[in-house]
Amino acid sequence: MTKSVFKTLRIAFFLSLVAVALLSTEARAATPTIEVLRVEGTIVPAVADYIDRGIGEAEDKNATACIIELNTPGGLLGSTEKIVQSIMNADIPIVVYVSPKGAWAASAGTFITLSAHIAAMTPGTTIGAAHPVAGGGEEIPEEQMKKITEFAAKWMKTIAQERGRNMEEAQLAVTESKSFTDVDALDANLIDLRANNLGDLINQINGREITLANGVEVSLNTTGYETVRNEMNIVEQFLHVISDPNIAYILLSLGSIGIIAEIYSPGTLFPGITGAICLLLAFYSLGVLDAYWGGILLIVLAFGLFIGEVFTETFGLFTAGGITALVLGSLILFKGGAPYLRVSPWLIATVTISISGFFAFAIHRVIRAHRRQASTGREELIGKTATVKAALEPEGTVFFKGEHWTAVLDKGQAKPGETVIITKTDGLVLHVTKNNKEGRKVTK
Repeated sequence: MTKSVFKTLRIAFFLSLVAVALLSTEARAATPTIEVLRVEGTIVPAVADYIDRGIGEAEDKNATACIIELNTPGGLLGSTEKIVQSIMNADIPIVVYVSPKGAWAASAGTFITLSAHIAAMTPGTTIGAAHPVAGGGEEIPEEQMKKITEFAAKWMKTIAQERGRNMEEAQLAVTESKSFTDVDALDANLIDLRANNLGDLINQINGREITLANGVEVSLNTTGYETVRNEMNIVEQFLHVISDPNIAYILLSLGSIGIIAEIYSPGTLFPGITGAICLLLAFYSLGVLDAYWGGILLIVLAFGLFIGEVFTETFGLFTAGGITALVLGSLILFKGGAPYLRVSPWLIATVTISISGFFAFAIHRVIRAHRRQASTGREELIGKTATVKAALEPEGTVFFKGEHWTAVLDKGQAKPGETVIITKTDGLVLHVTKNNKEGRKVTK
């Protein structure tokens, strides 16, 4: 009887655990999950990969919606296209929210905002100014730029039409670089709502009807929602940081200096390894940012001339050419691109002055070394004064710094006690000439 009761209690306890687990799972399933992504800065491949990954993970979790908090000055066309495609083909509702206050979604950010199922802005934010610009330093012919602008305008119109937004105003953001405040954008039917914060946004989108790319209509239910932030991973953050013109320029400079240091002092390893890594990262960043190859080659030429200065000792000629090439290459590296895709003039000046100062110091040391007589080896004897010990007729013996040397006089004779000047060395034999200035004997 006791065993039967004990067995019954165990079964009841097990069933109660299963019931609690099922209820807990059902409760979690009933709680709406909203994935939140955050984009801050220039739109580059790392950002496009991050958004694509974030939307994919939100779909796998069957999230109620995915909100992209956006603050960007613009970015690259290829990355923008990938992001827009990820948003417009998503299997869950995508909300783009321009925030915080003072933020903007300019250029590429405008395309991304308007492509969302729901577009929202924080009061005090701005979108627009989406006229295309060259990413690298090349000058785009007027006719070609006209075609690019027309394509971008048509693309913007298509996006606005798909989302039921004002197509004419959307196109003006491209053709006339028109910008819109949050109030202007709402009045022009470019966005769906204004929200003070994330919580306000989630409350306002509750109950909205959304049609997904597959034609399925869903009604957003954000009652009792749970937000889950999906931040960039370490790799994405790193690639995003180095995909900056100023960082790329610093990496290129450090890498070149490291290689120069390794060539100048072989075997130190650390400068060479560090320089090689910096150069590889710099070329990745420059490639991502569509840098002008003419500028890159000028900068490489500059550091090649600096290396030449180290080995040929042109006393500043190669350094002057290197500095000129460095400045010109730096100025045209991203010439013609948007302001956020250019190297800071202050950074160019800092790098140029630093490198110029370093090589000015190096050249000064080289010149001093050439002017200073050698202080070691046989070269030390040239021009020094020795005392005759055994008459030079013309061969004899001289005394110099505590040592006796066999010496040969160039002409005439020299008696013991006279001083002579060493003119050259030939093995252990000194060649000397009379010291006409002194003309006196030295006491033995």
